Amino acid sequence: MNATVIGSQLGDEGKGGVVDLFSEDADVVVRYQGGDNAGHTVVHDGEEYKLRLIPSGVIRGKTGVLGNGCVLNLETLFDEIETLRTRGLNPDVRVSSRAHVVFPYHRVLDRAEETSKTDEDQAVGTTGNGIGPAYEDKAGRRGIRVGELLDETVLRDRLEYTVPKKRRLAEDVFDVDTGIEFDVDHLFETFRAFGDQLQSEGMVVDAGSVLTEMARDGANVLFEGAQGTHIDVDHGNYPFVTSSNPTAGGAITGTGVDPSAVADGQIIGVVKAYLSRVGSGPMPTELSEESASRVREEVGGFGTVTGRPRRIGWLDVPMLRHAARVNGFTGIVLNHVDALGGFEELKVCEAYELDGERVTDVPSTTAAWARCTPEYRTVETWSDRDWSEIRDDGYDALPDAARTYVDYVSTELGVPVYAVGIGPGRDETIVRRHPFDSSED
Repeated sequence: MNATVIGSQLGDEGKGGVVDLFSEDADVVVRYQGGDNAGHTVVHDGEEYKLRLIPSGVIRGKTGVLGNGCVLNLETLFDEIETLRTRGLNPDVRVSSRAHVVFPYHRVLDRAEETSKTDEDQAVGTTGNGIGPAYEDKAGRRGIRVGELLDETVLRDRLEYTVPKKRRLAEDVFDVDTGIEFDVDHLFETFRAFGDQLQSEGMVVDAGSVLTEMARDGANVLFEGAQGTHIDVDHGNYPFVTSSNPTAGGAITGTGVDPSAVADGQIIGVVKAYLSRVGSGPMPTELSEESASRVREEVGGFGTVTGRPRRIGWLDVPMLRHAARVNGFTGIVLNHVDALGGFEELKVCEAYELDGERVTDVPSTTAAWARCTPEYRTVETWSDRDWSEIRDDGYDALPDAARTYVDYVSTELGVPVYAVGIGPGRDETIVRRHPFDSSED
């Protein structure tokens, strides 16, 4: 059996914890897109693990696969592996030979372009980790893939073709002083060594073939998206998006599995009980900074990778409808319900007013979305309490108003609630249905 975990909003929904939770009955966890611009936090036995590349399921000892849809900063990857080893874990990580590599010049160009956009008030708010430029090279057929690091002749040829072009771009367009990040010999030696390390540890695989063989042998596969639906490069609020497809289609193209491996499995949308975002772009339900700062301090609203303060808003149901339609959710996990305990006022955006008309889905253009005015529904609040007691007693122990809130979201999307998150830890989630057995508590 297979399942896919997807963020339904703008990222930061708690996908890492959900993957960690549901990977208990998985054999392999597959990351299918993105790079080390993602940040997943997993809490286990009181210890916090922050992951940027490695699939969250490795904390449970599951095999982790980075698919061809990912772009890989190999320095980050090996640093994460070594950090986990020093903490007593032995991560089993495989890397698709077709995955593209993030090079130092990608990071230089990413930051240079973002600076240029900032000067022209067009900044996206990227992490500066070179993700966009790496995907640009992939689309432009000048990228370098993991498998090419294993062949010295091919690696040298690819670098000699690509790097001079990148150097001219940096110097002539962005007026950047270029250094070793654009030196072919330095890059060749550095990434040949990475290739040797990947090969010596037996990490490089043909992901599609390996996953297909595992599934035929009866393995449960859990696919993990890195960012949220609304920053998908095709289905998000372009251009304030990531450079890949965290939606369900990305799980197919980003791994090389049969489409039915995703489409016939469970597709779980992770929903944060309120809304947050790191970076630029429209956010119709955004709170004033005064209100947002109070919420931010309560919920720890800062980016995992960047540490930047997250923008905060009320739950936006049109966004969730869009995500459910694009991905075909079979169920949702509603996280951070505990964070709303004690609010004096609680609102939900049910629809938008756009140019005099009522709309219930997200407009296809960012300019139109920016013109949307939320139509709010005020909902009953609930007090803060000892959530550990509620966790032990189950779903029916939730405050009546909190349960009504959860049921409202489920009804609006027409899918069941698989779990409700009432804290950051693995054991602080009330599981109602497990994706690998579809039984209810």
